[in-house]
Order: sequence, then structure tokens, then C-alpha cells
Amino acid sequence: MERVINVSNRLPIKVGAQLTKSSGGLVSALEGIRDRYDLHWIGWTGAEIEASQRQQVTQRLSDEYGAVPVFMTEHEAESYYLGFSNASIWPLLHYMQSYADYQDDWFDTYVAINERFAEAVLSCAKDGDMVWVHDYHLMLLPSMLKQANTSLRVGFFLHTPFPSYEVFRCHPRREALIRGLIGADLIGFHTFGYLRHFRSAVMRLLELESDIDVIAHDGRETRIGVYPIGINGPGFKQMLDSEQYREQLASYKKLYEDKRLVLNVERMDYTKGIPRKLAAIEEFLESHPDLRESTTFVIIAVPSRQGVDRYQKLIEEVELAIGRINGRYSTVTNTPIHFIHGSVAFHELCALYTRADVAMVTPLIDGMNLVAKEYIACQGDDPGVLILSEFAGAAQELFSATQVNPYNVHEVVDALKAALLMGREERRAAIEPMKERVTKQDAVWWANQFITDLAQVSPTPAAAPSNQKLSGDVLKRLTEADTRKALFLDYDGTLVDIVRNPEQAVPTKQLHTMLATLAKRDDLDVYVVSGRAPEFLEQHLGHHPVTLVAEHGYTVREPGESWRLYNDSVDLSWKQRVRPILDLYAATTPGSSVEEKRSALVWHYRKADPEFGRWKSGELIGELMESISNLPVELHHGKKIVEVSSQQVNKGEVMRYYVSKNDYAVVLAAGDDQTDENMFALRSPNIITVKVGPGDTAAAYRVSSPARFGEFLDLITEEISSQ
Repeated sequence: MERVINVSNRLPIKVGAQLTKSSGGLVSALEGIRDRYDLHWIGWTGAEIEASQRQQVTQRLSDEYGAVPVFMTEHEAESYYLGFSNASIWPLLHYMQSYADYQDDWFDTYVAINERFAEAVLSCAKDGDMVWVHDYHLMLLPSMLKQANTSLRVGFFLHTPFPSYEVFRCHPRREALIRGLIGADLIGFHTFGYLRHFRSAVMRLLELESDIDVIAHDGRETRIGVYPIGINGPGFKQMLDSEQYREQLASYKKLYEDKRLVLNVERMDYTKGIPRKLAAIEEFLESHPDLRESTTFVIIAVPSRQGVDRYQKLIEEVELAIGRINGRYSTVTNTPIHFIHGSVAFHELCALYTRADVAMVTPLIDGMNLVAKEYIACQGDDPGVLILSEFAGAAQELFSATQVNPYNVHEVVDALKAALLMGREERRAAIEPMKERVTKQDAVWWANQFITDLAQVSPTPAAAPSNQKLSGDVLKRLTEADTRKALFLDYDGTLVDIVRNPEQAVPTKQLHTMLATLAKRDDLDVYVVSGRAPEFLEQHLGHHPVTLVAEHGYTVREPGESWRLYNDSVDLSWKQRVRPILDLYAATTPGSSVEEKRSALVWHYRKADPEFGRWKSGELIGELMESISNLPVELHHGKKIVEVSSQQVNKGEVMRYYVSKNDYAVVLAAGDDQTDENMFALRSPNIITVKVGPGDTAAAYRVSSPARFGEFLDLITEEISSQ
């Protein structure tokens, strides 16, 4: 039986004199898959446990529930949970930028607690286990786990919305959070809209392109998918069949015998839009005096984060508004709003769902909102009407609900009146298809879908098609003594990572050390073959005794010599025809620019919006192909660049010259983009070609990134240093 380690902020167990298991939707979902998986749970205890009691609590949780606790002090919980998680990330995920705060010490604690969770997982995980991480409290955990054990199959599910990039970019730690998430093998969202926003953030913050369901990075893949969570189906079915429920329903029917009941159930949270809901109720009562006496609104607001000042102010605002409305519209026989700031028993809630003529589920934003689905599940032969905010994730599934814009008070009022006057057959026609979906696609179905997909994800990097991985045999050939060898190495994307500002892509200390070691060998020649200008290569690499080839082969500087033209008969007259075209695209694409080299013109769009830049690059390439068809030039679409260069200048021609001149026994050529394919096109048994990164190529070998290629060069350096 495969193991699943479920990791959430809190354990579903209340720790006290007795251990008491809770019964939420996530608990029921995972209990529903226990027959097929060996299930374990890791989470915070929810309160500070004295150090002297922790060993005993750990043992009890393990013995009784197979659970592993994560402990934290009250101060840590305040910084990690109330601070970074709920005062910093939560508001942004719900489009409430003005509510978001940030403190560096909050983030430091958030990192430390995520590391503590990672230690707890790794202490009990076995190779190949599935680890399912939940929600925004643990956004760094997936990468921590994969870095520690690549064999783990790590899934992450976000139970909140994921906002647009323009909102998420406001967070001071935006890149760290995104990098933490893409450590997972599978990331799940409630809706496609949230997935789309996440892809946009990945593209714009990390400059990683993605397909609709996969993000390729660091030599591996992260799958992304849509998994709308469902309700505790078995729990509701059992309650609706109980005598306790039937008695309570009979009581409510008698209590509200002559009333139209409008039910509202939500947490006391600013994302739920309770003040706007009250504004709609007040306008309804004012504009429809004929319905005042017969309509009763029940608002159940479950307390939430009561120690937070912003929530205390919300409670005061809500209670003040309810008091004002009731004071104005109450009669001797009817009080318009019945307000409960607390929870109600499950059987009471189910009975209220069934009795309610209308459910008003109108959050300003909500990841899913299970209240809407629970209400649907409790409807019988004479169903009510669901008024549902279009900004709730559930609106993507509950297609026949009466959907409203909660920011439009008049629209909500009109929908409320129409719902109260709607006929039985129309209500049934709306409810029945939604009830079928809600009943079938419950929380157990949701968990099964996610775990099944996670089980199918390979935790190891996928092999690149038609390319071999660099092997020990290649290393042996390149380090064999008493043979002349050469390395032809591209710079950007091969020796260093590509960065947003090209001037910042300078050699690392490690790269300098490696080049110095390699260049000492009499039997090994090193060539740095780059599209960079000679000035850049001279500044950063000129002190090494290596051959520098600039602008893809236009100019060359051999060790101890001055720069010279490789081919002094190159025709560059075409530049005056091409430059105006590139200038036009630079002017119409914010963030792009034109670089003029001696032998080439380059349109850079790395600083442009990624999607807009990619689209404009396609347009530019189409226009250039028509304009330069009779010119002696080549067109290259590289990484965030479009380059026009002379046909008489290319890396392959320079490499061919030096290989034939020096009669090397073994040659390694490595590069990452289209301009390096001219080197890879040279066919000879003694030439080893390596593509760095993704993409189609003629190279025989592939490594995933400059970091991985750097590791291979380090092996060469170590081997020849020991000779």
C-alpha cells in the first residue's frame, strides 16, 4: 500500500487532556482514501505545548492517530500564522492589497517554521512516498522537500484564490514564494482562473515559460491542474437521514411558518463582504415594503481571528449596521435580521439549509465557498434559490445559480426579490443539476483525483528527447592524458545564467577559478564563443589565457594577442535597411531596445511584458523574413532576442577553422540557443556537442541548465588537476 503524508498547517486533532479528532471537509476527504493508501498526517498542534510535555504528546498522537506534531512557541505562532500567513499573504491572495502588511521578522519565522515542517516530513518519509502539502501557510515547503529528497512525490494544493500577477507582485517576497511552490511535482487550484494567474506570475517573476498544464524548470517538470474541492458528502448524507435532523427541520418550519427565510452563513472575514451584504439587505427592506413583514434574514457569522485588530473593527461595523437596520425596520411581529456571531450545531445547520427559501452567498472573493455546495446538497423536493457571487470559486461549477456581482448592491437586491418570488418548477430546474454534481463530486472524489494524478507524476527529471545525458565515458575522453583537446563554450545561458539585465551576467568566482585551472593545461585549449561585444569579454575574461570569440565570430582575440576581424571582407551594408524596422518595434514595445553590434543588430525584449514581447517578436520575425530575403543575413530568434547578423559570420565557421588548424583529438562544443547550432552541425567522431537547457537541437547530449553544465566542467577540472 502506497504511503501518503498529508501536511497541513494544523492537525485535525484537538490536543488537551483527551485527543479529539475534528470532522472537517479535508478530514473526511482523506478518510475516504484511507482504504487505498497508508495515510499519515503532519501539522501544528494549534497552541503552544510546554517543552516538558512534547514527547508525551508526540507519542500519544503517533499511537492513537499516526500523526506527527509540529510544535511552535506563542511568539512563533504570532509571527508565522497571524503575521506572515494571515496579515501578509492572505490579503494579497484575496485582492486586498491595502490590508496586507509585511515585516522581515515575520518572513524569517515563516521560513523557520516551513523548515520545521520539512524536518518533520523527512523524519518519517520513505523514498518514493507521496507528500501532499496544503495551503498558503506552507508555500516554501515543496522546494525544501525536493531539495532534501528528490524521490519524494510532492503535491501542493492552494485552498484560496491565486490572484493576478499585478496583485501578487506587490508582495516583498514574491519570488521566494513562487520558487517554493514550483518545487512541487503537482500544484492544484480550485479553478482554471487561479491556475492561469499562477502561470502568469511564474512567467513574469521567474521568466519561465509554461504550457497549460506543466512548467519546465531546473531540468524537471511541475504539473499544474484544476481540482475543485467538494463537500463532506458522506457526512451530509448521514445527517440528512437522521432523526435529529428531521426533528430540527420540523422545528424550524414551525418557527418560520409564515416567513420567507434568507440564510447567510460565513466566517467573520473581510473577504466575505458582510457590510456590502447588509447594504443590499437594507436597500431591499427600503425599496420593497410589501416584503418586509414576511422576510427574515438569518446571518450566522463564525468568529475568526478575534485577536486581530482589523477583525475586531469588522465585527463592530457589522454589529452597528445590524442594530441600525433592525432598529429602523423591525415591527412588533418581525425583526428583519437574526444575527448569530458564533457556530451552530451540524444538525441545526443542515435543517436551516433545507428550510431556507434563499441562500445569499456573496463573498467579495473566495477560493471555493463550500457553503454554496452544502446548501445545494440539503435541498429537497421544494428547493430554495442560491444567490451566488460570481467571485466565488464555486461559481465556475454551480452554473444554474443566480449569480451576482456583490459590488453591485442594486443587482443583489433585484436578484433577492426575484429569488423570493420564483416558482417551484423554476427553482427545481436550477437546483437539480447542481445537486447531482455536488453529490457526486464531493471531497472524497476531489482527494482521489489529486492523489491519483500525483501518483502518476515521475519524481525524477524527464529525459530530454533524442539527447543523451553526459556520461563518464565523455568525461574520460575529455580528460585523457597525452591528447590535445579543446572546449568551445558559449557564454550566456551556458557558462552563466541568463538574467533580466545582461550587464549583470558577469562570471562567478567559481567560473574564474575553473577557467584559470583549465587554461594551465598545455594539452587543452579553451574558447569562449559568444554573441557578446569584445569590450564585455575583454573586461570580464580578458585576463585568462583563453581564446575569446565575440559577436558570434566577427572578432577574435587569441591569448596574448590583440583583437582582430576573423573575416575582414564581411558585407555590412544591410544594416541601414534593417535598423529602422527594429527601431519601430522598440518604439512600440515598452521595455524593448535595439543593440547595434559591429556585425549584427539585436532587438532585446527581456524587459518587456513576457506575453506582449513574445507576440511582438513573432510579428517582427514575420516582417523581417519578408524584408531581408534578398540580403546576405541570417535571422536568429534567441532567448528574449531577435538578432539579424551576417551570413558570413557564425560560431560554426570559427570553430571549424580552429579545429582543422590544431588537429584536436577531442572537441567539446556547448551552447544554449539557435546561434550555437552552427557548432553542433559540425559532424566528426571527435566532436562532442552539448545543448544546455530545453529546445530542439542537433546536439548529441543535453544538460538541463548552466548550473548542471558547470558541475560537469567542475568534474573535468578536478580530474585534470589530479593528473
